[in-house]
Amino acid sequence: MAHTIVISEFMDLPAVDLLRAKFDVLYAPDYVKQRAELLASVGDVPALIVRNLTQVDKEVLAAAPKLKVVGRLGVGLDNIDVGACEARGIKVIPASGANSLAVAEYVIGTAMLLLRTAYQSTSATANGKWLKVELGRGREIAGKTLGLIGFGAIGRLTASLAQGVGMRVIAWDPNLPSDLPLWRESRVEKCELAELLGEADVVSLHVPLLPTTRNLLNPANVAKMKAGSILINTSRGGIVDEAAVVEALKAGRIGGAAFDVFEKEPLPDSPLFKDVPGLLLTPHIAGVTAESNQRVSGMIAREVIAFLEQHG
Repeated sequence: MAHTIVISEFMDLPAVDLLRAKFDVLYAPDYVKQRAELLASVGDVPALIVRNLTQVDKEVLAAAPKLKVVGRLGVGLDNIDVGACEARGIKVIPASGANSLAVAEYVIGTAMLLLRTAYQSTSATANGKWLKVELGRGREIAGKTLGLIGFGAIGRLTASLAQGVGMRVIAWDPNLPSDLPLWRESRVEKCELAELLGEADVVSLHVPLLPTTRNLLNPANVAKMKAGSILINTSRGGIVDEAAVVEALKAGRIGGAAFDVFEKEPLPDSPLFKDVPGLLLTPHIAGVTAESNQRVSGMIAREVIAFLEQHG
């Protein structure tokens, strides 16, 4: 019997069981690394569920002539050829909003960690190095300015959390007009990108990877960042010139940076990011927590079921 749904990356198991109660499911989270097996498995399936690493490109679509719906366990769609899906009438369903809180908490928690600088001192302290003077120069988050590049749903939730810990929030989003009531209601100041980079103590990116945002933080814009500021990227790697940020960290022009996303993922063994002061790297997990995985997986399971029952 042909499978109805193929799941090529990890999904919360209760959500997989929810799908299995209705349809024949092939849960194969290793297929993200097994391209040939993935291509061979989708020949008769109407539904495919992926995260951010499975490339739903023209090759996959050509191998899946009966595909009707793609569920995305997350929100970014740069790994899915949306145009080709639309041309085929294939519905693409992202998990909009389901991981927003996880990303927003990651930004605020990481900002605190990088501003304070003291949280990587366990080994030194345990070895008898009492670096009280050196580590006592960390900064508080209250009173600092958070600059949001992009003011969509995740940016707005991040702004609310930031205001809760006493931050002033400014944002750049050319898609939102200045007279939008949202700015006043959210108590966030709209500004131009150059102004944001010059004023923000913490810069956080919340824009999709598009031709207009690719390399947005190029060397010239990285150079405009406020001295000692922190950069946090949970959006997409292609938006930031990674080498320019590393150079700014090594030169002491900025105070810290966190990359959860990279130009190439999974990140290969790279000398660029090694022995860089004030640098924090995580493997694209800002939006992945136990709770958000339940929300994301449950949402996609329910929406894929509803779509297949209606269009099956």
